[in-house]
Amino acid sequence: MMFCFSIDALSPSGANAWRLQENQQWRPCIYAEALQAGDARITDKKAAEAWVNLKLKKDKALVFTAQKKAGRFDFLMRGTYAHTVLHRLSSAALPDKAQMLACFKQLQAGTPWLVYLNIAGQFKALNTQQTSIMNNLDIAVRGEIASSEDYVGPVAAANAQMMDDLYRQFLAGWLEHLKSSNMNVFVPDLEKLPEHDETIGAICNWQHEQ
Repeated sequence: MMFCFSIDALSPSGANAWRLQENQQWRPCIYAEALQAGDARITDKKAAEAWVNLKLKKDKALVFTAQKKAGRFDFLMRGTYAHTVLHRLSSAALPDKAQMLACFKQLQAGTPWLVYLNIAGQFKALNTQQTSIMNNLDIAVRGEIASSEDYVGPVAAANAQMMDDLYRQFLAGWLEHLKSSNMNVFVPDLEKLPEHDETIGAICNWQHEQ
């Protein structure tokens, strides 16, 4: 899988955006638009994570100065913030249900797990007591944090209806991630899901950037 991240600064209203260039200047852009010549392309996730939710101060000459990271409780995100935008330069995988089931089955109840799809379309789980979710650019699509055996572990994996529903939710979230380039996309509610075949078809027909 070929990918890179761009850095887009978004105004408080969301009406204006700017993209970081290779020469460290910024150009006006449409948020999350396709890459253009001269755009900075970051391939190291850790380097890109340093920009996530970084507050920026802009002057009239389009000079952006880093201020501070948004905190855990900065819900309103007032001001201009940097956002990392994922650009896929090769096709995207169709997440595999069998791999999802295996992921859920091996989890131990009693630990607050987050099951998620990484940017390669693979189901992964992280222990939220040990690994931060904030600014984590491995998380493309995320479910809810769960620790009960009804939701993680062998008992949960054997619940065919719940697993079917979760797979449909993750696929719909994956499609939203592909279309928007947003990270940390929450799986949508069941009642808001499109037809399953429609989602699969849209994922298979999705086109990466050239």
